[in-house]
Amino acid sequence: MAAGPGARRLLSTSSFWLCCLLLLGRRAPGAAAARSGSPPQSPGSSIRTFTPFYFLVEPTDTLSTRGSSVVLNCSAYSQPSPKIEWKKDGTFLNLVSDDRRQLLPDGSLFISNVVHSKHNKPDEGYYQCVATVESLGTIVSRTAKLTVAGLPRFASQPEHSSVYAGDSAILNCEVNADLVPFVRWEQNRQPLLLDDRVLKLPSGTLVISNTTEGDGGLYRCIVESGGPPKYSDEAELKVLPGSKVTSNLVFLKQPSSLVRVIGESAVLPCVASGLPLPTIRWMKNEEALDTESSERLVLLAGGSLEISDITEDDAGTYFCVADNGNETIEAQAELTVQAQPEFLKQPTNIYAHESMDIVFECEVTGKPTPTVKWVKNGDMVIPSDYFKIVKEHNLQVLGLVKSDEGFYQCIAENDVGNAQAGAQLIILEHAPATSGPLPSAPRDVVASLVSTRFIKLTWRTPASDPHGDNLTYSVFYTKEGITRERVENTSHPGEMQVTIQNLMPATVYIFRVMAHNKHGFGESSAPLRVETQPEVQLPGPAPNIRAYATSPTSITVTWETPLSGNGEIQNYKLYYMEKGTDKEQDVDVSSHSHTINGLKKYTEYSFRVVAYNKHGPGVSTQDVAVQTLSDVPSAAPQNLSLEVRNSKSIMIHWQPPPLATQNGQITGYKIRYRKASRKSDVTETLVPGTQLSQLIEGLDRGTEYNFRVAALTVNGTGPATDWLSAETFESDLDETRVPEVPSSLHVRPLVTSIVVSWTPPENQNIVVRGYAIGYGIGSPHAQTIKVDYKQRYYTIENLDPSSHYVITLKAFNNVGEGIPLYESAVTRPHTDTSEVDLFVINAPYTPVPDPTPMMPPVGVQASILSHDTIRITWADNSLPKHQKITDSRYYTVRWKTNIPANTKYKNANATTLSYLVTGLKANTLYEFSVMVTKGRRSSTWSMTAHGTTFELVPTSPPKDVTVVSKEGKPRTIIVNWQPPSEANGKITGYIIYYSTDVNAEIHDWVIEPVVGNRLTHQIQELTLDTPYYFKIQARNSKGMGPMSDAVQFRTPKADSSDKMPNDQASGSAGKGSRLPDLGSDYKTPMSGSNSPHGSPTSPLDSNMLLVVIISVGVITIVVVVIIAIFCTRRTTSHQKKKRAACKSVNGSHKYKGNAKDVKPPDLWIHHERLELKPIDKSPDPNPIMTDTPIPRNSQDITPVDNSMDSNIHQRRNSYRGHESEDSMSTLAGRRGMRPKMMMPFDSQPPQQSIRNTPSTDTMPASSSQTCCTDHQDPEGATSSSYLASSQEEDSGQSLPTAHVRPSHPLKSFAVPAIPPPGPPTYDPALPSTPLLSQQALNHHIHSMKTASIGTLGRSRPPMPVVVPSAPEVQETTRMLEDPESSYEPDELTKEMAHLEGLMKDLNAITTA
Repeated sequence: MAAGPGARRLLSTSSFWLCCLLLLGRRAPGAAAARSGSPPQSPGSSIRTFTPFYFLVEPTDTLSTRGSSVVLNCSAYSQPSPKIEWKKDGTFLNLVSDDRRQLLPDGSLFISNVVHSKHNKPDEGYYQCVATVESLGTIVSRTAKLTVAGLPRFASQPEHSSVYAGDSAILNCEVNADLVPFVRWEQNRQPLLLDDRVLKLPSGTLVISNTTEGDGGLYRCIVESGGPPKYSDEAELKVLPGSKVTSNLVFLKQPSSLVRVIGESAVLPCVASGLPLPTIRWMKNEEALDTESSERLVLLAGGSLEISDITEDDAGTYFCVADNGNETIEAQAELTVQAQPEFLKQPTNIYAHESMDIVFECEVTGKPTPTVKWVKNGDMVIPSDYFKIVKEHNLQVLGLVKSDEGFYQCIAENDVGNAQAGAQLIILEHAPATSGPLPSAPRDVVASLVSTRFIKLTWRTPASDPHGDNLTYSVFYTKEGITRERVENTSHPGEMQVTIQNLMPATVYIFRVMAHNKHGFGESSAPLRVETQPEVQLPGPAPNIRAYATSPTSITVTWETPLSGNGEIQNYKLYYMEKGTDKEQDVDVSSHSHTINGLKKYTEYSFRVVAYNKHGPGVSTQDVAVQTLSDVPSAAPQNLSLEVRNSKSIMIHWQPPPLATQNGQITGYKIRYRKASRKSDVTETLVPGTQLSQLIEGLDRGTEYNFRVAALTVNGTGPATDWLSAETFESDLDETRVPEVPSSLHVRPLVTSIVVSWTPPENQNIVVRGYAIGYGIGSPHAQTIKVDYKQRYYTIENLDPSSHYVITLKAFNNVGEGIPLYESAVTRPHTDTSEVDLFVINAPYTPVPDPTPMMPPVGVQASILSHDTIRITWADNSLPKHQKITDSRYYTVRWKTNIPANTKYKNANATTLSYLVTGLKANTLYEFSVMVTKGRRSSTWSMTAHGTTFELVPTSPPKDVTVVSKEGKPRTIIVNWQPPSEANGKITGYIIYYSTDVNAEIHDWVIEPVVGNRLTHQIQELTLDTPYYFKIQARNSKGMGPMSDAVQFRTPKADSSDKMPNDQASGSAGKGSRLPDLGSDYKTPMSGSNSPHGSPTSPLDSNMLLVVIISVGVITIVVVVIIAIFCTRRTTSHQKKKRAACKSVNGSHKYKGNAKDVKPPDLWIHHERLELKPIDKSPDPNPIMTDTPIPRNSQDITPVDNSMDSNIHQRRNSYRGHESEDSMSTLAGRRGMRPKMMMPFDSQPPQQSIRNTPSTDTMPASSSQTCCTDHQDPEGATSSSYLASSQEEDSGQSLPTAHVRPSHPLKSFAVPAIPPPGPPTYDPALPSTPLLSQQALNHHIHSMKTASIGTLGRSRPPMPVVVPSAPEVQETTRMLEDPESSYEPDELTKEMAHLEGLMKDLNAITTA
């Protein structure tokens, strides 16, 4: 990245401005820097291009001797030619007055007569070539090491020895490593010629293989390193005649671990001696090396291995195996391959302007991992606030100044060597502005938000351009007292705010803002001085935390002092935790490194560090994970079992060592076996680490063999199992003919499957390789399935129900298939509800005469040990009571899970009465069964046992994470996701993390917890037009799982009513109100400048705003007063009229049921909701009788209040008919508005469903006993009534009330009901039940009839309803069947006429 985020925003959003910049040859400060290529130029400006400046030749590491001459080559290219200088150990050499060192014409350094002594080594050291071009810059070469060979010293010298002819001999002569190239040998004072038989090892040791009589004599080695030669002692080698006496096999020279660089050669010495003469072979990582066909692998004299042109793949452990037929010995050595630093990405040339931020990228590789440093014009770049190393190796320069121009070089170095790569930085001058008006300085620059590490600046448009639509802005800022300025640009034209990030706490910064248009930059605003908030005085995270394994049981962790320590660090706390566990341990550390010992081998651990000062713990570092080194396995393989296949082969099965004891990746297994009678004659076989069985062939008949297995890692061989014995068969079974017919065949049909079971042929002397099952409808030849010879049952799946299948069973071997056995079965029909057999373990079998089958294991139990391990135990009734196994029987354990349904069985053998099943899935149900095998006899599978593994923390994150904006609410987003694919238990919750910085520490993200049964969540009050990043983490009872990848979502841009400018409002627009956000592009309608910060506006704007506010307020008050007076007058007059109407109708009736008469209730008509609509436009096109929810028990029914006025008021509030669209437009909405009382379905007669009535559209005419019904009184007539209950004054007892749904599109009104003439017959303690509600009128008037319980046109009052008892069936049935309860078309016309008259009266009342 070559520029700040503001620069990228400018380029991406203002293509017009970019085109202008390219055409005019200028760049705005903060715009993206140009890499390579040509810079943008303006007409007439001087052209500056990148100058080629690089090294043609660089010095290399050199070995020299005392008194000799050395040339260190160096040559650089540039125009003009560069000046060459040399540094030694970081200091420039003065070559003018140096007699022994001189600069050659091409720039190379010549050193004559190298000086080197014990106390004076002026020439040895590190040299570096420095090339400089005036007014351009300086570059430095790689560093070259000059080594001067020291004085000869012998670490070991040849000794007298004797050797049998044909054997090998070695003569030691070891000197310091830098003198090895100068070592040579003499025999009898004559130079010794080396050949295929005589070899000088890299250490100087002489190896003579296949010795002859001529090899005898006196030997000495000579070191010639420039001075007088240095001679070793002489030693005599005697060659003895060949001997037939055997001697022990020993190594004369063993290989030792080596470190080599890619491209070099390596020699691994290996010389062995013994009689018989040994042969040498080599293995790498348990694989044999083919030295004959390989061009890079050569077997040298004596058996040493030479590897030429080493590659990274050559690294590993090499085994030298010496074998002479009597015994075998081996030695091993590790070859470590290193690589010099190489550049994967080199820095590139950059054009930039002052105040910009740039990044030089540098990516290197090498082994060991190289360190990177940067130099500028030959001088080391020291990291600071403005020169930072980012992303490990990249160099970031902030706030460029002219002096930053020059050549920058990335130098990578490791133990092997170093390399350099460079690039040039050119800082361009700003082109002069074109003709045209330039903007003045932005106004009212303020810091609207000041935090510890960021500041938000806002400003107003310049006075010269009050609209400022096409202006972009650059904010220049610097620390107080620092001349280096940085720049941040606005993201799009017209934007007048910017947030400066990554500031330091409690630090003073100076800000200024400049506007620029198509003509160029305008004036700068006055400097603004702002100090960031102080931060809590706690340490920051310790940088550069690293962890590396030092042994199989120890890890060393290192770190550095926190950059933002905020006080003296008192100590550190190092936390570490084994992967897969939730137990974190800690240790106090006072230094910057610590080694944790006693760890598990080859186990991954995570580490983090927290620094402490006097205020407490600081910010934790990120976790770093590292694995301890591997080691040889500490336990033997498990469950070794032997299966005798025939008279000449035995199959071996085993399981890996327990995971905690493997101590590394198992690379192979070593099988050793021998005859029980000859324990010294052991045969060895190696198999790959993924193989868990091996067939050993070529054995003798009727012979007992012992077997043992050991596991291998790259570190070596672990302990072996105990010897296990098995005896091959005396004779093989007959396979010259096909098997005989199976002795029995049984079928058990199910609905879509048939279970087939069988027993083997009676003649057990013929080989059976397996069984062929044929089946089909009417014919057994449609499908054929082959199963193993051990299997005794099979389930044929995916069959058709109620179908006749013919099944055949044949045993087969390599000769062919035997005689078939037939059976037929008819699958069960779908309707068959009989119990389906899940297992056929107890299916009947025809006994086999000989041998008798073994009894299956019993008492199989599954004991859950962890999330992936279950122990299976069982008993064997064929063993003695003490259950001790004394023969060669073994057990086969199989297991599977039913998720997914087609999972196959897995098998493993065991030689004990238990088996540890590992590698299972967490929180998964498994089924297990066991069978026993002894020789050629096997049992059937046992009864199954089941076990569910324990839960584990989720091992995968929530998936399919999506973020969408909520419609109509741009500040609200909706996060959706799906559960983890590997939940490993019931998900109990989720945590949503979100932040505007994807690289922020996770503890700086905002979190939102969500319950586990939800897969969506809303997040509100987000900032508009801002990118957010979201991560989700799932948890179960065991802990938190991994986080999902970050999902980015940018909130929508602000519209005219979403927010305030710059998220703030100064001044007021009425008490407690906020100014609406007009957006950054808003322009005031009255001309003048907009004031996003509440800055004073023109007097005209203020006056207009005041007039509008006062006018709206006065109008609102007047309207409210008029409505209140109008409603009060109307209510009073209507109440009087309704009371008078009810009195005139009900005056002749008397109330029964109490000694005193009860005052009849007032009639309340909802006249304010009454309006006439076309009949054919019902708001409910699909009326349903039970539209209103029906309470199922008495608790759901609310009794009528003792106050009639209160009752009516509540009824008005609780029922709105079809007027309230929001509440009643859907069934769910209607359910949310429960009437005061309703009739439950349970109170209706069972044989007459209310849905079977002809119609529910009109209210029937009531008798003269009913108050104010629509049939008798035009003022009270309506197609929809409330039959309201009344109370008796003395007892306060409530009568039932019917809430009837409007049966016409007219709005609803209520009519109170008259109490029954007789005394109440229901229990006063029980609440009353409403009558069933009516529904809206249907479109077709002529076909309508009415059925209404309680007002069916009969001369009787509404029937009291007792809860929970239902009314008498006979009486209710008569009510429903009464022919008088139907309206004819003529009657309906009359009713409509009455209704129209009522409307006129109501209108007259309302007008009055």
